[in-house]
Amino acid sequence: MMTVTQCTKTIMRALNGETLPTPPVWMMRQAGRYLPEYMATRAQAGDFLSLCYNPDLATEVTLQPIRRYGFDAAILFADILLVPQALGADLWFVTGEGPRLSTITTEQDMGKLGPAEDIHETLAPIYQTVRNLTSALPAETTLIGFAGAPWTVATYMIAGRGTPDQAPAHALMRENVVVFDALMDRITKATILYLAEQIKAGAEVVKIFDSWAGSLSAQAFDRYCIAPHIEIVTVLKAQFPDVKIIGFPRGAAGKYIDYTVQVDVDCVAVDTAVSSAWAAENLQPKTCVQGNLDQTLLVSGGDKLVSETKRVVEAFKGGAHIFNLGHGITPDAPPENVSLMLEAIRG
Repeated sequence: MMTVTQCTKTIMRALNGETLPTPPVWMMRQAGRYLPEYMATRAQAGDFLSLCYNPDLATEVTLQPIRRYGFDAAILFADILLVPQALGADLWFVTGEGPRLSTITTEQDMGKLGPAEDIHETLAPIYQTVRNLTSALPAETTLIGFAGAPWTVATYMIAGRGTPDQAPAHALMRENVVVFDALMDRITKATILYLAEQIKAGAEVVKIFDSWAGSLSAQAFDRYCIAPHIEIVTVLKAQFPDVKIIGFPRGAAGKYIDYTVQVDVDCVAVDTAVSSAWAAENLQPKTCVQGNLDQTLLVSGGDKLVSETKRVVEAFKGGAHIFNLGHGITPDAPPENVSLMLEAIRG
């Protein structure tokens, strides 16, 4: 049963389907490089992965945007590629270029990965960060955990890096579906176990990030986005009936409708490729919607930021809505523009 404290949190109320006069708000990547205090803490950690695996410093950067802006939710500071690392893949980050991983493209490569059940030793510091946050956050602030969706995580594991069109993953899907399916299954099982431990540690909400769902064809979308999301959500809700789950099949376009109908998420996050009006008409009658301000407006700021923020609020005012961006805030966004956005939302 949901606690009294949870019932008073605006994020939880929206996730329960309540229409609120002012939408709760948080931002993807809200603890990140646009904040000078984050950059100072990251320098203290030494590198990105060291920051992720240091519970005290990861707690600190998660709290920084809450102190500065009073967002209605804090999202755990971690990275979607910690799961591949916990499975046995090599992971490192190249400054200015992003992540690099050892590749998984053959049965021999699959043999180098450990079982999903063995991820917890590597990920124990992440669970400690969640426990830290449960006591450090303000009482009114919801704690969100997260993981990358199997398809998105697989694209990095197959290519060894981020790619513009996920071509290596699509090629493996065509040319060696046995290996591809085995990898997807391993990631799906690990994701369930990872999110379950976050929930046990105190996460009230978990979000599934399928950042590259938009590159899947209709049939592949059903098989490799919708199906694994259904499995993850079904298992987690059977184990934790009160947990709330947000799904983000980014780039899904019209397939957002199929996703919302078939996957029992409590909220669907939408990107800026679909209009707020379309999402309000087609998705909001079925579930809470999260989104979908264009994140580039937080770089340019000014009157356009204010007017577009108000437009998004107005578009979704008829149903359950969590205000967010269509994608993560970028490092070049001036922090004062976040304050301007919040003023436009909250008045």
